[in-house]
Amino acid sequence: MQDQDTGTAGAKPLKRVMLKISGEALMGPQGFGLHPPTVERIAREVQSVHEMGVEICMVIGGGNIFRGLQGSAQGMERTTADYMGMLATVMNALAMQGAMESLGIHTRVISAIPMDQVCEPYIRRRAVRHLEKKRVVIFAAGTGNPYFTTDTAATLRASEMSCGAIFKGTKVDGVYDKDPEKYPDAVRYETITYDEVLQKHLKVMDASAIALARENGLPIIVFSLDEPGGFRGILAGKGTYTRVEG
Repeated sequence: MQDQDTGTAGAKPLKRVMLKISGEALMGPQGFGLHPPTVERIAREVQSVHEMGVEICMVIGGGNIFRGLQGSAQGMERTTADYMGMLATVMNALAMQGAMESLGIHTRVISAIPMDQVCEPYIRRRAVRHLEKKRVVIFAAGTGNPYFTTDTAATLRASEMSCGAIFKGTKVDGVYDKDPEKYPDAVRYETITYDEVLQKHLKVMDASAIALARENGLPIIVFSLDEPGGFRGILAGKGTYTRVEG
């Protein structure tokens, strides 16, 4: 596939973006938990974009520690399982904050569930102010409500923070018509609409997140988090990815 010259993933340079990654991205080669070298590698990717002057929000899933849906599938009450999953996202956010600050980047963890001893509560104007001061803001604990995924939380916070796009870091370099790890003939989409994602049941984000992004005209850039320099490259108008919009 050819690189796409997008002018920083769109018609104009992006001033503020949301980076959404899964908790599994922090596992590295392990099957569970946090892999510190992997956390540091992702932190350096974020640092490279931060140095471009881009304001960065982040949402990190909790699936490397606990996934609410799996807990409820095993007989646990869904609401309790979801709250446990939210607490897992706080743990991941604190780990990423530590990695970011070791690189000299001022970072704030803001939780939808108040826990004042370890992070700030979510106050929209305060979060915007942190971004304006060029601090990286990591939103934790999802939306603070059960039954909503971190994909939906990322889209909600990106809308509230007036981000120019959501960058969804995955293991593959975009959205494919079928699983590229199973099917060598899978075809990557250059661009695709929100409605096509929903109609074709493509696993970009869950339906609530896609619908919210569509309502707010928020583009979703799906790219490979495993590609060194990929995040920065797309913002510089290069790289391979899929753009979801329209």
